[in-house]
Amino acid sequence: MNLISPIKTKRIAVKLKPSAERMTKKGHPWVFSDSIIKQNAKGNYGDLAIVFDSRTNKFLSCGLFDPGSPIRIKMLQFHEPKEINQDWFSEKIAKAKGLRKPLLSPETTSYRLIFGENDGLPGVIADVYDDVMVLKLYSLIWAPYMNVLALLLIEARSCSTAVLRLSRNSQTAYQKLGVIDGQVIHGVLEREVVQFKEHALHFEANVVKGHKTGFFLDHRHNRKRIGELANNKHVLDVFCYAGGFSVHALNGGARSVTSVDISAHAIAMAKRNVALNSTIASARHHVIVSDAFDCLNDLVKNKKKYDLVIIDPPSFAKSKNEIKKALIHYDKLAELGERLTSKNGMLVLASCSSRIIATDFFSSNMRVLRLSGRFVEMVDSSLHDIDHPIAFEEGAYLKCGYYQFFD
Repeated sequence: MNLISPIKTKRIAVKLKPSAERMTKKGHPWVFSDSIIKQNAKGNYGDLAIVFDSRTNKFLSCGLFDPGSPIRIKMLQFHEPKEINQDWFSEKIAKAKGLRKPLLSPETTSYRLIFGENDGLPGVIADVYDDVMVLKLYSLIWAPYMNVLALLLIEARSCSTAVLRLSRNSQTAYQKLGVIDGQVIHGVLEREVVQFKEHALHFEANVVKGHKTGFFLDHRHNRKRIGELANNKHVLDVFCYAGGFSVHALNGGARSVTSVDISAHAIAMAKRNVALNSTIASARHHVIVSDAFDCLNDLVKNKKKYDLVIIDPPSFAKSKNEIKKALIHYDKLAELGERLTSKNGMLVLASCSSRIIATDFFSSNMRVLRLSGRFVEMVDSSLHDIDHPIAFEEGAYLKCGYYQFFD
């Protein structure tokens, strides 16, 4: 497979500050630019940076050099030197594939095959939707290795079609190399919108133009749990996007489901996903196109109550400077969610902000909910599903708490 012309790379010898060296010895996959104290040559995208022990000069690790990012080296190999070649990539992909085996069934035909640093391939995402694989690259460091990486992933999944997606900040550079975002790199894609199954329910993803790779697979286990909790309940699904929670709730026997999202396009997707499942009565599904905070405030003013409320916002903290503001937003959502949750109802609060750690998120939610004066317990919590493994602290981003009220 030759998606782009071969790119020649070189090796760079690097030494780090003591603190960064300690992190590398622990297997942390990131080296920041200000951690490098010695470098024997200027690096280009995808050059192999080899980190040596500052005292013994022995091999510590190696990774891909990224001159365009504050994370200057994305680590690949630790402790034992190995050639970063086709066999190395094949081994990483085979290990990742093995971890996902418990997910694979005729009832679930979508999963994440590669989860970046957590699977040893930083800045690489590979999602599977039925017989279509979407490969998303977040950095130009993968340009020299794109041909072999794509080939091995296609072979590992035996998919009929593969689509390449590129992060916004790398699209221009990759376009100069002859590849574009949304390009079909293997097989034939008959339709941009691909149907797949999740716990026997039908969904669709736009693999060419959809957000991320077309769908959010990380909440799969939580969506199933919502379906188990929804029977005979009035359900509110806030920040619904494509209606994943809504579909599972309706299938689980909810008396009604109200889906809320600021995007009319997202609401349209949610309605289509409901319609894909013939066993679901679409008349029980109601939609609101609105800013979530405005909508929640309006529902509170109108004294609306729901037996099961799910609030799953986008990331509020994309940098360290946004953490304080993000916690304020989460507190407000918890407060509004409580006011909308009926007697003996359940509130489900989720966060995908990696900079907000799970213990802080859960404890903050409980603090806010107890201020209501109602008796509440966190009866369940979850992190990532198994196709989103956590290999280092910053690799953990998803957390979801289930808060039961006893009135």
